[in-house]
Amino acid sequence: MNIFFLDSSALTKRYLQEIGSGWVVELTDPAAGTAIMIAEITRVEVAAALAARCRAGAIGVSERDDLVSLVLRHCDEEYQLVAIEPTVTSKAVALTQRHRLRGYDAVQLAAALVSNELLVAADVPALIFVTADADLITAARAEGLRAENPNQHL
Repeated sequence: MNIFFLDSSALTKRYLQEIGSGWVVELTDPAAGTAIMIAEITRVEVAAALAARCRAGAIGVSERDDLVSLVLRHCDEEYQLVAIEPTVTSKAVALTQRHRLRGYDAVQLAAALVSNELLVAADVPALIFVTADADLITAARAEGLRAENPNQHL
């Protein structure tokens, strides 16, 4: 079984039609047999992206509310949430010094790295980090993670 860690730029594509949405929808389909991990903060970031689209007039209030409810349900039922604990934030601080990352991008990558360390220690195959952010892809690969950009999967 493949394990994927999606940051908010990738997970948002499940809920809004964007480049790479089809690939993310297939990847996150429970029938696909993949495990999906996300950082706890991702549900907030996805909800914020949905609210921004609503404020821009791209989706209506009712659609936004339905999508936020769906995100929260998926968080409860389909995703493995990774807590943002001191080990994650400490690693995120260090990542900001080694790579060109914004704060929450560093937290996303740190959560994936800590999760990957636990998986490998348990003799489980390494996870695949998924992000649509070029700087984050570069940093993830430099830190030794396999990384995929959903924008490359049309």
